[in-house]
Amino acid sequence: MQLVSPNFSDLMKPNIEFKTFPDGDSYVRIAEISKCQGEDVVLFHRLYPEQNLSIFNAILLIDLLKRVGARVTLVSPYLPYARQDKTFLEGEALSAQVLCKTLKNAGLARLVTIDCHFIKKEGETEYGGLPITNISANHALVDYTRSKIGLENLEIISPDQGASYLVSDFGGKSMDKVRGKYNKTKNAYRAITKMERSFEVKGKNVLIIDDMISTGSTMMKAVESVKKGGAKKVFCAATHGFFLKDSLPKLKRLSHGVFTTNSIPNPVAEVDILGLLTK
Repeated sequence: MQLVSPNFSDLMKPNIEFKTFPDGDSYVRIAEISKCQGEDVVLFHRLYPEQNLSIFNAILLIDLLKRVGARVTLVSPYLPYARQDKTFLEGEALSAQVLCKTLKNAGLARLVTIDCHFIKKEGETEYGGLPITNISANHALVDYTRSKIGLENLEIISPDQGASYLVSDFGGKSMDKVRGKYNKTKNAYRAITKMERSFEVKGKNVLIIDDMISTGSTMMKAVESVKKGGAKKVFCAATHGFFLKDSLPKLKRLSHGVFTTNSIPNPVAEVDILGLLTK
């Protein structure tokens, strides 16, 4: 059986009801809960945006289904808190592990997501005791580039080693990125101190792929590097597009095109993920 959250309504027809009590508490209802009793249920529900609220609503849904004996697979294209799967400073929380353990303890049997930041490979894995299926959108992004833009002899690269698995199927190369210490503002942000490229791009059409574009600093540094190296045309692609701090117009000015999947709705979400999630 399939259940679809209201925050998935751009991709599928919802059959779950969300409301808010006057004090801000969440109200969740599955009208056809009786049909889920003892069944394998696939729950389509985004955990972002409004990640804290969306995560809690997911917990309510999973617990509700567990109480009728359903075995729940949560399909959530972007997994929030995934950047904090390791600690850099003493006393930091392992947010990724806490989230996965919380979902597991709520009764979740399996999570299906796309290009999870800390997994770095496609396929089956386990983290925080939670079985996870990590799907990659890399082929969909590359196919879209080739069909839409029609570029031949395309050089496909990633802006850092962490995203190297996204380009390895295409013989792609990866740049080397180094971040500094956290700044002293309220934002948990580590500036990029170095971006190095050990391969030639002169006269080539370049597609830069990353798992996410957040503030855009990594992608912008990568674009600047390949343009300095004499690249002919430069395009930017990512699975998940946040485009914080006016990064989208900046990237559009720097490059010849920017696009992402619709895992997170945004103005350049041009690659549909529904086929990846339902095959």
